[in-house]
Amino acid sequence: MRSFLIKRLPKIVWVFGVLTILSQVLVTSASAQTPPKVAVTIKPVHSLVAQVMGETGKPALIVDGAASPHTYGLRPSDAKVLNAANIVFRMSEALEPFTAKIAKSLPASVRVVSLDQGAGIKRLARRSGGTFEMHAAAGAKDAHGHGHGHGSSLTSASDADGHVWLDPRNAVTMIDEISGVLSSTDPARAQIYKINADKAKDAIRALDAEIERDLKPLADRPYVVFHDAYQYFEVRFGLSPVGSITTNPEVPPSGKRLADIRRKLGALSASCVFSEPGFSTRVVQAVTEGTSAKSGVLDPEGTTLPAGPDLYGALMRKLAAGFKSCLGSAG
Repeated sequence: MRSFLIKRLPKIVWVFGVLTILSQVLVTSASAQTPPKVAVTIKPVHSLVAQVMGETGKPALIVDGAASPHTYGLRPSDAKVLNAANIVFRMSEALEPFTAKIAKSLPASVRVVSLDQGAGIKRLARRSGGTFEMHAAAGAKDAHGHGHGHGSSLTSASDADGHVWLDPRNAVTMIDEISGVLSSTDPARAQIYKINADKAKDAIRALDAEIERDLKPLADRPYVVFHDAYQYFEVRFGLSPVGSITTNPEVPPSGKRLADIRRKLGALSASCVFSEPGFSTRVVQAVTEGTSAKSGVLDPEGTTLPAGPDLYGALMRKLAAGFKSCLGSAG
């Protein structure tokens, strides 16, 4: 028996080697068939990521429903999702402070991507004071005829306004970044991501042109927002904000602030005051009382919309419709 095994040892070793190689090929093949696990912080970014991923997989969303990224507190289930991910897309640490600690504690295998830092992203400085003056809606224009009178570009993220997705041109740039990250992580599906990204960019460019046409007649009509979250949208489409009710949406405005805004409404003949979902309309009523200003509602993060690939387009159209409805009726 021993001599029998010795004679056949080379063949046994060969068979064992072949089986080992086959098992490695099968493992590699199975791995290639599994798309990366992706987690995303907020709805607008989740929508862009979902468009690029398409049928390859569904990204997990952390801040769902009407929750605010400014004050969100991570749950144990969120931490589990983030730790299990291959890629985590966020807008920025400043906009989503809940990501600061978790990003530093995630395993090295998890790639955290801050989309506001992508090449080509146009960032604007945060406006201060809340009662900013009306920008030059009919003044300075860029090469494409777009107004830039009330925002300034940044090269550093330290004082940047975090709502960068509200400029569709930034969204197009983010699509490229998302596609690049997914492709480098999952090269087997790189062509799929590119096709999906190209389709998404075409749709966003068409949306951009559509909103520009709709809002062009309203460029010189002053208004006040609940909090200063719309600068990218306003700069891109040449709108004319004159102030915000509060500098922090989580802190109720003081009586002095309301009085200051009311005076500004009268002095500048502001057409509208916009509130947001989830915040008391009594504040807006207190501001508009005794003035001719109308009221409207804007939702910069899509809190009232269902999450998914269609959210970005729905969010932007709903914003445009909100401005058009109030400013248009104010005539």
